[in-house]
Amino acid sequence: MTLAPAPPLSRLLDLSAQLLQAVRTGRSATDWMAQCPPDARAGVQALGFDALRRLGAATELRKLLAPKPPPPQVDALLCTALALLWPQAQPPYPDHTLVDQAVNAARQRTPAAAGFINAVLRRFVRDRTALVEAAERTPLGAWNHPGWWVERVRQDWPTHWQAVLRAANQRPPMTLRVNVRRDTGSAYVQRLAALGRAATLLDDPALAGQAVVLDQPCPVQQLPGFAEGEVSVQDAAAQRAAGLVLGSGEQALPAGARVLDACAAPGGKTAHLLERAELDLLALDSDPQRLARVAETLGRLQLKAELRAADARQPAGWWDGRPFDAILLDAPCTASGIVRRHPDIRWLRRPEDLLALARVQSELLQALWPLLRPGGRLVYATCSVFKAEGAQQIDAFLQRLPAGAARSDPTAPGHLLPVADNSATPSVRGAAAQQDGFFYACLHRH
Repeated sequence: MTLAPAPPLSRLLDLSAQLLQAVRTGRSATDWMAQCPPDARAGVQALGFDALRRLGAATELRKLLAPKPPPPQVDALLCTALALLWPQAQPPYPDHTLVDQAVNAARQRTPAAAGFINAVLRRFVRDRTALVEAAERTPLGAWNHPGWWVERVRQDWPTHWQAVLRAANQRPPMTLRVNVRRDTGSAYVQRLAALGRAATLLDDPALAGQAVVLDQPCPVQQLPGFAEGEVSVQDAAAQRAAGLVLGSGEQALPAGARVLDACAAPGGKTAHLLERAELDLLALDSDPQRLARVAETLGRLQLKAELRAADARQPAGWWDGRPFDAILLDAPCTASGIVRRHPDIRWLRRPEDLLALARVQSELLQALWPLLRPGGRLVYATCSVFKAEGAQQIDAFLQRLPAGAARSDPTAPGHLLPVADNSATPSVRGAAAQQDGFFYACLHRH
């Protein structure tokens, strides 16, 4: 089979600039990438996402090099190129190649700006050290996050805030969840090795020996057994949910237990629960289109659950009155813990979004708690590093409940930070640098 030639770099830069411009106008990268030409999608995700991770620094550089803002289209291409020319251990391309191809991209779309882009980029390459130092003297250039975000992280994590922000600017690892019904994590690592693909099995007990980190990311089509449902892509932090819901020992859910996954899309945690146990599981999501992704995920893995499109905050519209043995509430949140995977989030979120989402989380907790049987448990999760969506949210909820109505499980990890010295629990520290930012609480109903 003859492989199609890779798109020229000038085309990838042009499309990456379009992605950056779309994010600046409020469009999510995920939404925009869905329309990206398939042959360019991998290249644009690599280059465009790197540019978004350094957009703050690139914006400051552009201000230094061209104080008068150029047209948005030109500015997006210029900032994309500046972000990719930023000093890094392994530059994606030589300086002269990036400059040349950025100019070619300009000639195709905005010919009149080609000379301007050429001059600005060549000056940056010539005076890079001084310009980088100047850009890093600004908060935006130093941290590549909006000022309100930096301040929120600093307030929540006065010891870790710099490490948290730096981690958000790194490329994330590609972590797999091996289907326990089909294979073991250690055996799958050996399968990968036989194909020349290096990987590491994470030994954290909370991950049940099924979490594997690839040394180098790859398209899922290259993973042995992916199409057959033997393996899925899921971050290590997200893989902790199933164990908390299912419990262990005397606290383990019995076969056939009634479980609610209250905000199920796109279905990774739903599938993980069903891989590990026989459950009567209801997967709920308010968005029918996103719920369709849950169905696709379960279909690939040959698993079954009841799927229903409904607002979890309105049980009268979907609940049949039978209490649940366990509820997983993976609540909508700012996604501040997964910005290294979705670097557009930091540029799309606003301070008021945090307040609005915290209100939704509170409403979900209030609506779902009565649906839990006495002795049952509710696992609350958010992929956020903000305490307003984690510890503070749970503390406020417990204060609203009658005295003795709930018990907080001390084995739940609480806040997980994507830094090497995460102080949540000793069992978390070994894998901390391999996981996203998350929060988990497990509440038992008396």
